[in-house]
Amino acid sequence: MSAPAASDPIVEVRGASFAYGPRPALSEVSFTARAGEFVGLLGPNGAGKSSLVRLIAGLAAPSSGTVRLAGLDPHAAPRREVARVCALVPQEPRVGWPFTVREAVMMGRTPRQGLLAVATRLDHGAVQGALEACDLVHLAGRRLDALSGGERRRVFFARALAQEPRVLLLDEPTAFLDLAHQVAAMRMAQVAARGGLCVVAVLHDLNLAAAACDRLVVLSGGQVVAEGRPGDVLTDARVSEVWGVRVWRGENGDTGKPVVLPDV
Repeated sequence: MSAPAASDPIVEVRGASFAYGPRPALSEVSFTARAGEFVGLLGPNGAGKSSLVRLIAGLAAPSSGTVRLAGLDPHAAPRREVARVCALVPQEPRVGWPFTVREAVMMGRTPRQGLLAVATRLDHGAVQGALEACDLVHLAGRRLDALSGGERRRVFFARALAQEPRVLLLDEPTAFLDLAHQVAAMRMAQVAARGGLCVVAVLHDLNLAAAACDRLVVLSGGQVVAEGRPGDVLTDARVSEVWGVRVWRGENGDTGKPVVLPDV
């Protein structure tokens, strides 16, 4: 796939710091992402990846620095306004009632509906398009509690697409999925970016991230320690330093993308 076109950043984080009580999570982090770009956030556990996503989504405010989402302060702006710009698919999405797949995806239309939440032809069209994009049409009438874990993840991805955001935030979209569903999740994220969305994903699998993402940002100890193209970022020295393990680093013979394996 071709690289995304250059544009002004839609996500802008400038010198942001954040802490959970006395425990610092992010320290003077700067980060940008653009429409049409798929950016992977990498780093060991506790590096600050999910905290950065929370700041971008407006679920928390930085203690210093600024966060802007299409020019908005996502924490201060009305949630409905933020939801028209940004959709978040959390690591463990939950729905308290056994809605059908179509009903769950329709929830993504809430920020664009009136006070009575009456679905219009536009709403139904957006939901149908999201179901088709995520291969869920045949499951549209099934209840969420009757689906597999991989199927449920596709439902929440579809709900986010139905929201028609400009920014799609994914917190560990491949967690707890088998290999086939991991690949499917990454391909959906790629397609979303090629369709013009700004996609930012917290990822742990270095090889999947290297294969799918346009750009990688590595965090360690709450700070950005590297960013750039996968081949430039994932060096054996950097992976060994950040993750604390010796690795073998090679390249995929077909794609030229980096491959990283633990040296055990």
